Amino acid sequence: MLLVPNLSDIDRVPYYIQLYDYFKKEIISGSLPMGTRLPSIRILAAQLQLSTTPVELAYQQLLSEGFLVSKPRSGYYVQQVHGLGGAAAEPDRSPLTLRPISPRDSRTYPYDFHISRNDFSLFPDKIWRSLYQEQLANPDLLQYGDPQGEPALRESIAAHLRQFRGLRCTAEQVVVGGDQYTLCSLLALLLQKKAMKLAIENPGYHLLPAAFQRHGFQILPLQLQEDGLDITQLYASGANAVYLSPSHQFPRGMVMPIAKRLALLDWARANSGYIIEDDYDGEFRYHGRPIPALQGLLEDSPVIYMCSFAQSLAPALCVHYMVLPKPLVLDYHRLKSELYLEHSASRLNQIALHYFMEREHFAKHLRRMRLVYQRKHDLLLGAIQQNFGDTAAVHGQGAGFHILLTLRSGGSARQLAEKAAAAGIRVTPMSYTWWSRPEHDAPEFILGFGGIAEERIEEGIRSLAGVWDNIV
Repeated sequence: MLLVPNLSDIDRVPYYIQLYDYFKKEIISGSLPMGTRLPSIRILAAQLQLSTTPVELAYQQLLSEGFLVSKPRSGYYVQQVHGLGGAAAEPDRSPLTLRPISPRDSRTYPYDFHISRNDFSLFPDKIWRSLYQEQLANPDLLQYGDPQGEPALRESIAAHLRQFRGLRCTAEQVVVGGDQYTLCSLLALLLQKKAMKLAIENPGYHLLPAAFQRHGFQILPLQLQEDGLDITQLYASGANAVYLSPSHQFPRGMVMPIAKRLALLDWARANSGYIIEDDYDGEFRYHGRPIPALQGLLEDSPVIYMCSFAQSLAPALCVHYMVLPKPLVLDYHRLKSELYLEHSASRLNQIALHYFMEREHFAKHLRRMRLVYQRKHDLLLGAIQQNFGDTAAVHGQGAGFHILLTLRSGGSARQLAEKAAAAGIRVTPMSYTWWSRPEHDAPEFILGFGGIAEERIEEGIRSLAGVWDNIV
């Protein structure tokens, strides 16, 4: 703690009295709340460039008057003060005072079907803590790291993608970043002189196109067909880049079939274009065989693959990555030198994650979580069928962490979501995923099942059907 008593060299009042008055005022006003640990006598004396005597005398006077308490081998702590004009602080009964964690939505929902909540109750915290502490013993990791990402982690990511997602890539093509926006901005800079017209799925995920738009790109929203993006519209749009999620489209959830994927690659070849593939939840498919990534269908394909460990492990680790086509790797290194880039993802987390993958903890964790999410997915579908029957339709099932619930009749999505929230049920209207249709308010909802406890899914859907019973 940094304390700055305003001591006067001119004033004839002794330093210990000035210190005593300062601390007394701060304690009474509540600026130093109960439980605050004061600096040791030696540290405060050094900070104020005084001898230890005036500091010790001031502390002793405060002790004798009950403003402080001394704990052996621990230090001096502020005591609770009553009746002196200051608000008395609540006693701290915990061994460690922690600031409360502030969620993005401070409300508590008994039935929380939020799309960004996942189940971290099974996070392998002991293994992760051990791996992380191993890295703390290496002081070299506290230095600046490779802006492209730690080489060991890039090797692990490339090996994993080749084995489990069917990519054709090397570690040299992998770029690691601390968040999605950082990678999107880098990618926009890489493509600025190559592809300034970006086609996107509509509806879809807005972070990347919004970032590209900020960098001067023209955004071209295209309609979706039953099996994904309309390729005919793509040709007609004049776009020279396209952003999409072919393995599990967000938010509608359809899977792009192989014929359309090959047609998309043909478009890229014919137009010298780039495909940006968002594989945000490709690790999680619950029924049927896994869908290989689009990037691996063609050797040296013009596909930029984007993914992260936010869904598969935890967003708090802040490790995202993209896989560049080989021609863009050299451009990246030029940009890196021009901008004096530094690493944006924690080196400690990167190396811990490398060992987590190398020692096969990651593959084991994925297998375990697929079973957990599959149970939740199946419970959700069963509950919707039982409680909504023919009054609703479900799309996008079989993968990922959400489904799309469409009511066959009903009012505005916004009003329905508000009614659900008033009953303690959080659902998300799909309307925000449209690029430029603020008036679109059809009763379509994204229901996430990742973060809600299994035992609350059926009850939550039953309650939701009851809340909407007079509307649907």
